[in-house]
Amino acid sequence: MDKYLIINADDFGMCRAHNIATMELLERNAITSATIMAPCPYAGDAVRFALDDPTLSVGVHLTTTSEWKSYRWGPVSENTDSLIDSEGCFFASSGGFAENALLEDVEAELISQIELLRSMGLSPSHLDNHMGSLYGVTNGDFSFLKLAIEIAGRYGLPFRFPSKISGDMFSNGTLNIKIPENTVRELLDSFADFAKLNGVPTPDYLIPGDWNGEQSKSFENYREYIFELYRSFDNGVTETYIHPAIECDEIKEITPFWFRRVWEYRLFSDPKTLEYIRSLGIKLIGYRELKEIKKSTL
Repeated sequence: MDKYLIINADDFGMCRAHNIATMELLERNAITSATIMAPCPYAGDAVRFALDDPTLSVGVHLTTTSEWKSYRWGPVSENTDSLIDSEGCFFASSGGFAENALLEDVEAELISQIELLRSMGLSPSHLDNHMGSLYGVTNGDFSFLKLAIEIAGRYGLPFRFPSKISGDMFSNGTLNIKIPENTVRELLDSFADFAKLNGVPTPDYLIPGDWNGEQSKSFENYREYIFELYRSFDNGVTETYIHPAIECDEIKEITPFWFRRVWEYRLFSDPKTLEYIRSLGIKLIGYRELKEIKKSTL
């Protein structure tokens, strides 16, 4: 199989800084897909942008956490006491979510988020998950992951969950895997079969960038790190995700790590980045193409 790469912009709709960056990258075909956070204030703007070009791969970033101290959001559904903290917002961490959430509340919220964006006119290309809260890697409870795949099957949509994993991903700080390696590999095999049973296409690999190391010290270091990481991709479909944002007061007030998002935007807005990716023999696709590529395996 050839090397395919999905470059997804997470957090579309979170704030204006993210929307400006993501829209520009999508317009320039510098990234291949994006996912909208339905509970966030700029979700409507993101949907309106997507409606102008139905060929874009724009999906739903299923959201059950709200991580920032001064910029927060909560459920779009009702009767969700198990999903909120004392401030009435989603829990700040995946661990807090996992410790408190009831399965029926999660199901109602995930469906409500999808239906909210659909009511605005969006025809989602796929589903993924904010902060990996549904994956169960913080506590080994995979009931939410099973639910998410089932919901993807109901809507006939691909879902972000890999069927394979490379050894170096266990030390990837972004993935933050806290369960044993053999458990992870068994999990991937099991849920790959479960996804096929539900008719849900998934990527082969999920390989985000990691910010632990020299790459966090300068943009140049980050660029070289990403170039080397992409050189290591195997045959099959790999998804990587970024959180691009323009540099402005808004994003600086939201997160002390704003520079990471600005660097991601800067890197992928540079035409030389796509030239490099293509020089590696990698074919860029979105989630709508993934559905076609994986059709024969379901």
